Amino acid sequence: MSFTSEIARRRTFGIVSHPDAGKTTLTEKLLLFGGAIQEAGAVKSNKIKKAATSDFMEIEKQRGISVATSVMAFEYKDKKINILDTPGHKDFAEDTYRTLTAVDSAIVVIDVAKGVEAQTEKLVEVCRMRDTPMMVFINKLDRVGKDAFDLLDEIEQKLHMKVTPLSWPIGMGPDFKGVYNMFEHKLNIFRANEKDKENFIEIKDLDDPELNEIVGDDYADTLREEVELLRGVYPDFDNQDYLDGKVSPVFFGSAVNNFGVNELLDCFIEIAPPPLPKPTETRMVEPSEKTFSGFVFKIHANMDPNHRSRLAFVKVVSGIFERNKNYLHVRHGKDLKFSSPTAFMADKKDIIDEAFPGDIVGIPDNKNFKIGDTLTEGEELKFTGIPTFSPEQFKFIENADPMKAKQLNKGVDQLMDEGVAQLFTLESNGRKIIGTVGALQFEVIQHRLLHEYGAKCRYEAVPVHKACWITGPEKEIEKFKKERHRNMATDKSGNPVFLADSAFALQLMQDKYPEIKFHFKSEI
Repeated sequence: MSFTSEIARRRTFGIVSHPDAGKTTLTEKLLLFGGAIQEAGAVKSNKIKKAATSDFMEIEKQRGISVATSVMAFEYKDKKINILDTPGHKDFAEDTYRTLTAVDSAIVVIDVAKGVEAQTEKLVEVCRMRDTPMMVFINKLDRVGKDAFDLLDEIEQKLHMKVTPLSWPIGMGPDFKGVYNMFEHKLNIFRANEKDKENFIEIKDLDDPELNEIVGDDYADTLREEVELLRGVYPDFDNQDYLDGKVSPVFFGSAVNNFGVNELLDCFIEIAPPPLPKPTETRMVEPSEKTFSGFVFKIHANMDPNHRSRLAFVKVVSGIFERNKNYLHVRHGKDLKFSSPTAFMADKKDIIDEAFPGDIVGIPDNKNFKIGDTLTEGEELKFTGIPTFSPEQFKFIENADPMKAKQLNKGVDQLMDEGVAQLFTLESNGRKIIGTVGALQFEVIQHRLLHEYGAKCRYEAVPVHKACWITGPEKEIEKFKKERHRNMATDKSGNPVFLADSAFALQLMQDKYPEIKFHFKSEI
């Protein structure tokens, strides 16, 4: 198959939602339809019957939530699908934000009963900032929820997305009869006792009396009225508008029942974009370029706790990535070659000989990489738009077992490299502060230090309101550091960080030092 054909058949996307909307369940069912797994895991009431494929970390299995982005690849109808299942919980949002820099499109999952929730709004905003094409899957139709028209209005108002429904539900909850696929003019009948079967009936014309025989007169008449109304209110689907991020197609279904997922996947592979161009500081890189380039968007320490393995996740942007070929690590300015690059199925990895634009490659890493690093065949490029955000919560981290100081230091060092939390070292006394986006992240770090490194830690409160990176004239920076010595720290890369203890103190310093810039996010 030609290089151009390989690019055209790839689809790399992220699945985003508020926690418990059914995102991980949908991921499982997509893998099931793709033949990548034989049995879907169940994530129900925080108890795992069989741990979901994408939730492979020990704490994920215990809590029934996703706390790290996982990558899964499979073949479906001659398309190569790369799914990035992201954490929905707001405390792990930073991992999700960075992962969204590596996708070419997204599927937004919404619970039919809860509608649009806060975390969904934030994630969609990140996608919209990059004009990422988005599809919407309204999930859990087998339960009673909000009216479908009301949900479409809510999506448009809260998420600022223009929508066009490509499927429409017939009933809901105990009266759920199925979904009419407006994209393919097919009726998909829901039978709760046949979870693993799709029951498609082709109905080109909704006036066909067969519709009445299948769903009953009342439901048939309601469907006809609603579809006629939809066609009058919402625009016909335009694929270019979707690719430009101007309109989002909407599907309805029930992921836990495998219902509506096949339709979503079939439409997705037909309309979703292949790998897209990616900006660098100097130019735009096209996937069709013959020379390889890619960037690290995630690092996972201890992928296999038994071997202390650390993996860098690289998104291939252009050219062909080849095993055992020398590539330039742009930040270090040195050539590296990789003897065992891998492709993913959650925690299962296969060594690969080559990868194409859109693919995600796992590179065993011995502390060479950090998030945002670029690999090329020689050109000095730096891909942009991979931010690290100022944390919102802070705690001192202390060793709770003096005999395990070495393990604690190693564990903290490696976990901070993942970029889901940040480490600040006070210049005044060398004490270490962990900064996170949410409180649950502290628990995850503590759990992983104990179970993956055998190290115990405890936390102490620290009065920090905001962490901000500072840049400016060297003379002013030195003067500032002297005055605020007690509040100065360095991040893991040695950059100066001001730990303001109150909003007032921050404003006071901003007014007093107009030549200094205070940054609340750092482009890695």
